[in-house]
Amino acid sequence: MEDTAAAPAPAEKASSYRYWVREATGDAAPLPVPRKLDPAAAAAAANGNGNGNPPPLGSVWNQAGTWEEKNLNSWANSRIKDLLGSLGSLEFPTGKASIDEVSKCSGDAFQVTVRNKKRVGYNYELSLRFRGEWLVKEENKKVKGHLDIPEFSFGELEDLELQVRFSDDKDLTSNNKTRISKDLKSFLAPIQEKMRMFEEELKGR
Repeated sequence: MEDTAAAPAPAEKASSYRYWVREATGDAAPLPVPRKLDPAAAAAAANGNGNGNPPPLGSVWNQAGTWEEKNLNSWANSRIKDLLGSLGSLEFPTGKASIDEVSKCSGDAFQVTVRNKKRVGYNYELSLRFRGEWLVKEENKKVKGHLDIPEFSFGELEDLELQVRFSDDKDLTSNNKTRISKDLKSFLAPIQEKMRMFEEELKGR
């Protein structure tokens, strides 16, 4: 009769499997242990990179600071109109004039971040509406028109040009227009000063 007592093999296999599991889990990396974030480390991460350097400029998505352009038109247009609209009036030997409003403010202002360095710039074309009164033919003559400033850019204020455009000059002789235009170009210096203020504020944005 054959001997059929060979059944313990599965138990041996199970034992070998448990031994392998113990060995495998013993060599595995331990599970991470939760740690409370140090408040100082959190502040350092928010304000920089933890080594004392300032945080990178630009948006969160552009932490490398490679290239990013920000449109500042809304702020710039409003600020230019506020600054130049407050020029007030000037008096001349035979007349006076004031700036009513900035009738045209066309252009762009922007901030560019390149390699984590901030640069600003703008291109604008302006027109300021004026009204005044001059002595013409021994009587006071009301004069209206515009002071046009052709397109200019950041850093070009010293080369700014002012062109006079009369709304109604039918009663003005050539000499009258030349004299009045010369007087009106006295607004150039205060306009340049206001635009220097604008450039400084733009750099601080």
